[in-house]
Amino acid sequence: MSNNTIKILVKKPDVGKRLDILLNQSVDTLTRTSIKNLIKTKKVRVNKKEIIFPAKKVKLGEMIELDHIIENPIFPKAQKIPLNIIFEDNDILIINKPAGMVVHPGAGNFDNTLVNALIYKYKKNLSDINGLLRPGIVHRLDKDTSGALVIAKNNFSHSELGKQFGSHSIKRKYLALVWGVIRPLYGKISTLLSRSKKNRQLMAVSELRGKKAVTNYKTIKVFENKNIPRISLIEFYLETGRTHQIRAHLDYKNTSLLGDKKYKKKFIRFKNITKDFESKLSLLNGQALHAQTLGLIHPVKGEIIHFKANLPAGFKNLLSFLEKVSD
Repeated sequence: MSNNTIKILVKKPDVGKRLDILLNQSVDTLTRTSIKNLIKTKKVRVNKKEIIFPAKKVKLGEMIELDHIIENPIFPKAQKIPLNIIFEDNDILIINKPAGMVVHPGAGNFDNTLVNALIYKYKKNLSDINGLLRPGIVHRLDKDTSGALVIAKNNFSHSELGKQFGSHSIKRKYLALVWGVIRPLYGKISTLLSRSKKNRQLMAVSELRGKKAVTNYKTIKVFENKNIPRISLIEFYLETGRTHQIRAHLDYKNTSLLGDKKYKKKFIRFKNITKDFESKLSLLNGQALHAQTLGLIHPVKGEIIHFKANLPAGFKNLLSFLEKVSD
């Protein structure tokens, strides 16, 4: 057994939620009943003050701490995995995450995650606000999405970055290759997103429930040739950071990313395409979605800083091919 303290910073989307509901949504290993019991037995604190009412409504910026005992805890093991480091100082770390890498351990993925690599290189020199399984992790990218990711080396930096994510002031731009053409060629998609009723592993646009998701997009170029399907190179700028946001909004627009196996459309068929295109597509590791730029305020220095993550080889090669063969 092991004592574990989980720390959760209340962000803007969670303001007004019941304490027990927020904890249930944030802690995968505990049921709502067990969370209520922990609250009633004074194992939960808000801004260092013990709370015994599960129905308490949380406020922006509050720090929630939950103490509980883990039976037979599974600690992430240190693994020597190369990290593509874009920037590093005493407070934060910016990496270019490869497609195919899971950010933190979870069901079915306890090895070869970003966290395993971070523990090997930095040991305990990471924030612990998100608990034992997520040291340093402030935000995530999908397993098959590549690009810029910020890691917190201490709890102060984690808290300050969390406030920026909560207020949606973090600037993130993604580059993607998408089947077909989105009309209009540029614009804003603003909807509610919630779990799909057909498949709980996917997100879907809803008219009545869910969290607000806002995606700005701009079509940079449309590739077209008699030997390849019509494909668009699109830049996405996120105002919010919901799970699978870009992929769900593309699904709403009746299309999907090249290489996306979960949100792929049934109507997409390979007809009259060259073997070269098939080859380049098969070498695409993951989906053609890359978090290219990340802008934030340094949590300690207060400076506005921007970072750019280079495209992965598979994405870059496919893009070069499309540039050569398109009309």
